[in-house]
Amino acid sequence: MTNRTENPQATLWNGPAGAAWVAAQDVVDGALRPFRDLLVDEVVATSGHRVLDVGCGTAATTVAIAARLGDSGHCTGVDISEPMLAGARARAEKAGVAVEFLCADAQSHPFPPESFDTVVSRFGVMFFAQPRIAFANLRRAAAEGGALRCIVWRGPEENPFMTTPERTAATLLPNLRLPDPGEPGRFALADRDRVTAILDGSGWNEVALRPIDVECTMPEADLNWYISRMGVVGNAVQAVDEPTRERVVSAVRAALEPFVHGDRVRYPTACWMIEARAA
Repeated sequence: MTNRTENPQATLWNGPAGAAWVAAQDVVDGALRPFRDLLVDEVVATSGHRVLDVGCGTAATTVAIAARLGDSGHCTGVDISEPMLAGARARAEKAGVAVEFLCADAQSHPFPPESFDTVVSRFGVMFFAQPRIAFANLRRAAAEGGALRCIVWRGPEENPFMTTPERTAATLLPNLRLPDPGEPGRFALADRDRVTAILDGSGWNEVALRPIDVECTMPEADLNWYISRMGVVGNAVQAVDEPTRERVVSAVRAALEPFVHGDRVRYPTACWMIEARAA
């Protein structure tokens, strides 16, 4: 893995952010299950049985793909976060599926050339410091004719559940910083033309971006915990005093009230399915 002093993403995801994802595993898995199921179907449709899951996290998608392919498949999950991979290994063992996990930076890891038929990612490829280099590295790892299938977020204006907490918290946390467009972060691959140029420039062919609009849901009982631990606001409130944390969480919870429907939180999401071919 890249030295953490040189890679801010490694520092972030091996620290509180990675720990929060592990703790929130059940909530996150439930909310993002439609995307997991979509990628599983895409893999089966491509007939690619050697699968690389980039930014696999706690491996909900990796394990689901491995279970679907059975003995005919070989799945590898790569992530920069050791805490998340510990959760991934436990998940694979519990599910009784064989998955290889690598703690590495997919941007630079020397994967064996042409070793995967399908490269997938569920919200794991937006954090590359040098995306063109990263996707070129993944292209070298893909066999001729191999498929790339990655789900990424579209723009912040189309994902209000994600941006409402930040706008609300900014009035109470003056030092709250959001990544600029194009910087590593959730919306780094929101621009269709930029993504197309990156993939065209890194050796992929037949590049296409297909819009995906899905309603996600989580239990209302988990919302305050989610606000206080996940995302930009969740990371930020870990560094403030308890009264400030309580004010921020209360304000954000009130701002998210339009998404609360009884005992469930329901919110629209807007994503791209990035498709390309190693041809």
